[in-house]
Amino acid sequence: MSFALTPEQEQIKESIARICKPFGDDYWLQRDTDGEFPEEFCQAIVDEGFMGIAMPEKYGGSGLGIADAAVMAQAITESGAANAGFAALIIGIFGLNPVVVFGTEEQKQKWLPPIIKREDVACFAVTEPNTGLDTTRLKTRAVWDGKDYVVKGEKIWTSTALRANKMLLIARTKREEETERPIDGLSLFYTDLDRDYVEIRPIDKMGRKCVDSNQMFIDGLRIPKEHLVGEEGKGFRYLLHGLNAERILIAASMVGLGRAALKKAAQYARDRVVFGRPIGMNQSIQHPLAESWAELEAANLMAFQAANMYDEGKECGLQANAAKYLAAEATFKSCTNAVMTHGGMGYAKEFHVERYLRESLIHRLAPISPQLILSYLAENALDLPKSY
Repeated sequence: MSFALTPEQEQIKESIARICKPFGDDYWLQRDTDGEFPEEFCQAIVDEGFMGIAMPEKYGGSGLGIADAAVMAQAITESGAANAGFAALIIGIFGLNPVVVFGTEEQKQKWLPPIIKREDVACFAVTEPNTGLDTTRLKTRAVWDGKDYVVKGEKIWTSTALRANKMLLIARTKREEETERPIDGLSLFYTDLDRDYVEIRPIDKMGRKCVDSNQMFIDGLRIPKEHLVGEEGKGFRYLLHGLNAERILIAASMVGLGRAALKKAAQYARDRVVFGRPIGMNQSIQHPLAESWAELEAANLMAFQAANMYDEGKECGLQANAAKYLAAEATFKSCTNAVMTHGGMGYAKEFHVERYLRESLIHRLAPISPQLILSYLAENALDLPKSY
């Protein structure tokens, strides 16, 4: 099986590279400095018709597959936009998949076109301060009072909430003790982000300054019945449906970031002359960069194997998780090698590689840790006892 890009995917890659060209490293360095959201970049993607690449044509999207969306994500990060460019618009690429798959026709017609046109901006409110990766134990409550669901609780690491007017929210509609399994009491909503009932506190973080991450304190938010996605109590299952695609898109985007760092490092190694010769003549410089090239290519193959399996309707949980693991580790190493190749100048913002390194950590940690992926692979690929 070949994982070479199709002519159509090559065209996507070239088009995204063209769109990204005016938004080069200096643009993203400035956004990393001033923290201003890259709205003009997002709008450029919208104007060229790529925002809804993996959403149905019926609602204004392109109706393409996850492999095509992965090509797009990779081209964005490889341009120098790094994780910031990817994170600024990921929910518009795939984030509303639960609505696409499980929403009613009326919901899809009402909610999807404004997201694709960026008339609406959504955020994804899942993670909570005291549950972390144990998503089945979420505490935020949505209690039906006979008229609306009334929500009270906290969320954390909610990206783009400062920009958003909508949110995809998972909350508990039944207490754990009222269900056979904790996942049975969780429901999914797509609703207005009403700031009269939602306090948003930005988190000052290591990287990706221009794409906000936030704590959210929800108290008394009323959600009408028609904003429930699918059936009550099945929200966690709806989220699980899209997890493999999320892993694949993250893996592809990470490979793009790793390649951007490697390109900078190789160029510097060719240009930097010490003791009368380019430092790239030294094997101590060459070998780490060559290792990174090989590791990134291997991760990329796994990512696109998983993407093709997903688009063919095959089970791809092992491949998607392995791709995310391999890409995150290879990219972190590539970015580290890029900084080390630059020596002291790797610590200087003007050479950009330190920004790449900081942003590589985001998806090394999230949305699933490398340790939990290894536990999943041990259990499901090697038939070892569950360890968590």
